[in-house]
Amino acid sequence: MIPTADRVRVIDTQILSNDWYVLKKTVFDFQRADGSWQRQRRETYDRGNGATLLLYQLATRRVVLTRQFCFPAFVNGHHGMLVEACAGLLDQATPEERIRAEVEEETGYRIGQVQKVFEAFMSPGSVTEKLYFFVAAYDASHKASDGGGLAEEGEDIEVLEIPFDEAMDMVSRGEIVDGKTIMLLQHAALHIFKH
Repeated sequence: MIPTADRVRVIDTQILSNDWYVLKKTVFDFQRADGSWQRQRRETYDRGNGATLLLYQLATRRVVLTRQFCFPAFVNGHHGMLVEACAGLLDQATPEERIRAEVEEETGYRIGQVQKVFEAFMSPGSVTEKLYFFVAAYDASHKASDGGGLAEEGEDIEVLEIPFDEAMDMVSRGEIVDGKTIMLLQHAALHIFKH
């Protein structure tokens, strides 16, 4: 089998935007399975990689999620107030370091050990970002502040501590529509809160 890198020939790359993150237009030739070459054009949005984490409490069957305004969801017809698992971009940190800091900023919980459960590309047709998915147990002794995010980053986060079964019902009712959060809740259903 031919390595994928040998099947791609980049012809031209243009930066379309470099304001918030980097949007590029790339023209490349791709060698198809039959050996022929096909010219293709793609736009890619590079915002770096990120990490996400679900806080859970096994004894009480509760999880900690957040609610905050998400403008892209708003302009796509949603009311914009998304219920989500904690998440953030890596910004040159390791996934473990970044998610610990993000959880404390958003929820106020200072956690130690985190468990990586998988990695995933969330929208690989156009976005380069890969997410690292984690879970961590919490209890009241981990509460270090009220959380709420960083105002200078535009965050105004509500912390939600809810029964796990209610969170799963919120997915079924369409109240949780964030992909990373649904994936973490499904993981928890299969591996943490098994009946």
